[in-house]
Amino acid sequence: MSASSVNRRRILSLWLPRLPIDRIQRFFSGAGLGKANHEPDIVVIKDNNALVIHALDETAERLGLYIGQPLANARAMCPDLKVFDADIVADAKTLSDIADWCDRFTPLVALDVPHGLFLDITGCAHLFGGEAALLQTLVRALARQGFAVSAAIAGTSVCARTLTRQATGTIVADGGEAEAISAYPVSALGAGEAITTGLRRAGLKTIGDVASRSSHEITARFGARFSTLLAHALGQGDVPINPRKPLPDYIVEKRFAEPIATDTMIAMTLSRLADTLIASMEKQGKGARRLEAAFFRTDGVVRAITVETGRPVTRSDVIDRLFRERLDALADPLDPGFGFDMVRLSASRTEIVVQEQRDLDAHVHGNDEIAALIDRIAARIGGKRVVVHLPQDTHIPESAVLAAPAQHHLAAAMQAEWPARAESEPPLRPLRLFDKPEPIKVPFATVPDGPPHQFTWRRALHAVVRVEGPERIAMEWWRQDGKQLTRDYFRIEDAEGLRFWIFRDGLYEGETFDGEGKPVSPSWYVHGLFA
Repeated sequence: MSASSVNRRRILSLWLPRLPIDRIQRFFSGAGLGKANHEPDIVVIKDNNALVIHALDETAERLGLYIGQPLANARAMCPDLKVFDADIVADAKTLSDIADWCDRFTPLVALDVPHGLFLDITGCAHLFGGEAALLQTLVRALARQGFAVSAAIAGTSVCARTLTRQATGTIVADGGEAEAISAYPVSALGAGEAITTGLRRAGLKTIGDVASRSSHEITARFGARFSTLLAHALGQGDVPINPRKPLPDYIVEKRFAEPIATDTMIAMTLSRLADTLIASMEKQGKGARRLEAAFFRTDGVVRAITVETGRPVTRSDVIDRLFRERLDALADPLDPGFGFDMVRLSASRTEIVVQEQRDLDAHVHGNDEIAALIDRIAARIGGKRVVVHLPQDTHIPESAVLAAPAQHHLAAAMQAEWPARAESEPPLRPLRLFDKPEPIKVPFATVPDGPPHQFTWRRALHAVVRVEGPERIAMEWWRQDGKQLTRDYFRIEDAEGLRFWIFRDGLYEGETFDGEGKPVSPSWYVHGLFA
């Protein structure tokens, strides 16, 4: 056997021809509303300012209705027609949910919009009893969930997709793609109405007829894109599918003959999977930075939970603790329904573990404890809510500090150098600033660059008794396009002992003008409070 045949990909194509109507009927069935078997259901969509059939059930199809038929004509043929409006977003969500469920067979699942999927089952079909058993298992499971489904397996995605439209259940042996599809009409390739019509006018009615012509002749008449599509359908090369999710670095999973539903069994399963995952990563000297636990319910619902860590995790008990924190903090608790028949734990991002001296260096132990605490808090409330502050090379007050996720910037925060504070001197700036400077009313101030004698903030009048400043800060014209005004900051203390950091936005008779170009008094703001 040649190396090329050993490494040849195997693609399973799924097509759900009645997805929009199946989704609606499943909703009514789940709501307990039921459906009369004799009532035909259709989904309509607006096309060129007219309502046409977008999807229809088997009953409507038996009555002679078809996709693309105007609704008025369909009502004339069947007055008892039950009509639903198309919901493209809901259909896409349903297809995405089905793709999540298909992850149990292979992590390489791609969308074939609008109503199809591609599964790359290369090297994994034997886990399910072979390609035939895998195809039957998948089709039967989706049928039990209320979906009409067509499936086929071939060496290329185009060939497999073509067969789902013409001969569901077909499994093409490696190298047999051309023979398998030669008898089917050219419309099965999905090349578009214009090309299909042109091929028929040229007397090329089947894929075999087109394949019998030379490739340069087809390219000259119908374009390189169609020529490439035809070559892929015949098994002559293929483009790789585009999986919805990147392939994790490590995957471990546990399947159950009898579904599990208790918290104890879920925790035990995650613990065992964590042991296996850590053992696999340890062989290559790696630790996990991003972990995902996926829970596959028997009814097709999939729930995924993700945790991230600031440092590579190399211990299974840490993984257990992080997922316990995450599960306990879920706003929408993990609902097992009728039970989970598979649990998967994957490490989607890993790093090489750098060994550090830990016996004598107290700083290393302290850093580890801080990182572990941050991971636990982030697992409970979310990584974006746990931040560290990093100094920035700018004199603009609101830009001098950057809030960054602590899990990813802890080391930088510990090594950051902040401006030193003078001994026995009050701070030059408040520890915390307002998100946005708040306007204050200043009846009069010393001109041109003096402080106010009093001001009103939040409807309270403050009499100024002590002042330090001004500290003039010009805006970064190379970033602000010259639109920001020069600020004069003052440290103010009022008669009650409250200390404010206020500024005048603009210079007198220099930067602030009205619509007629006349100078106006600049505005004043309070930017922060001193302790």
